[in-house]
Amino acid sequence: MLSELQLIEAIAPDILYVLQERYRILQSIYWMQPIGRRSLSESLALTERVLRTETDLLKKLDLIATSKSGMRLTEKGEEVYEQLGDTMDQLFGMQQNERRLAESFGIARCIIVSGDSDQQKKVVDEFGRLLDEALHNYLPNGENIIAVMGGTTMARAAKQLTNLKSAKRKNLFVPARGGIGEAVNVQANSVSAEMATRSQGDYRALFVPEQLSAVTYDSLLKEPSIVDVLNLINQANCVIHSIGRALHMAARRKMTEEEILMLKRKNAVAESFGYFFDEDGKVVYKIPRVGLQLKDIRDIPYIFAVAGGKSKAKAIRAYMENAPQQTWLITDEAAANEILRGETL
Repeated sequence: MLSELQLIEAIAPDILYVLQERYRILQSIYWMQPIGRRSLSESLALTERVLRTETDLLKKLDLIATSKSGMRLTEKGEEVYEQLGDTMDQLFGMQQNERRLAESFGIARCIIVSGDSDQQKKVVDEFGRLLDEALHNYLPNGENIIAVMGGTTMARAAKQLTNLKSAKRKNLFVPARGGIGEAVNVQANSVSAEMATRSQGDYRALFVPEQLSAVTYDSLLKEPSIVDVLNLINQANCVIHSIGRALHMAARRKMTEEEILMLKRKNAVAESFGYFFDEDGKVVYKIPRVGLQLKDIRDIPYIFAVAGGKSKAKAIRAYMENAPQQTWLITDEAAANEILRGETL
């Protein structure tokens, strides 16, 4: 199919341009439905007049329906959108960008999802679907221990996992770190439990705050139940984590005003595993923590980093300077384009 489209492009390039534009409209409606024409025109950077012409045509083709709440895809529209997906990704050069990013970061693979997860929350669902697919295909037989980080991206992606258990494979999910005092549903304990439930696996909780004094930490390490879970975390053969923006994560961690000012002075842009990184990927601050450290993941064979949105482009690029080469990055088009734009400046 792609080769035929490329032949058509050689003699009628305007046909592919129209196809791409209409596909973009269907895609944006799919991600944000129901959505009004004004909001859609702003999202696509199209004038309302141009968009009205296109959406009227799509409505006549029974691909979209309109109501007081906005536009949404019809059943036929969703079917067309899904069937066009792989072909359009290739036409948009997505696979080329995936290779460019993986090579630039020196990691095993990059998967790019269409859209911008900052604006279109369903893109995060697609992150979860692709993560589920990767785990199905690459987790080995036997007993796997999967260490999971928390966060809003991870919490939503977790809901997309499906049964990973088989006669030859069992999976144990553990939180990769203690809690950080945020909403319970986005803490690592909750996310790992959600993943375990969705995938028919087992899980163990770690009821330890992340930031502790040395005295408290030493005391807790004498508790058998905590020691058992920490030992499991250290035996993990798979890690699933996200990447955060430095100042956003500092606020979530309830860091002091002095610490936040220090991060600003040091130009911190990214956080993961309790480490803060500047734009060059240099570690500028580290929070003492219970659970996996950055150095601990070097020899873990399966690592999946899940993060997207234009706002996270700097954070992703900074962290990836430290990512082990076996890392898979699952991100979106908005983050990828921003990163690649920065590389060509």
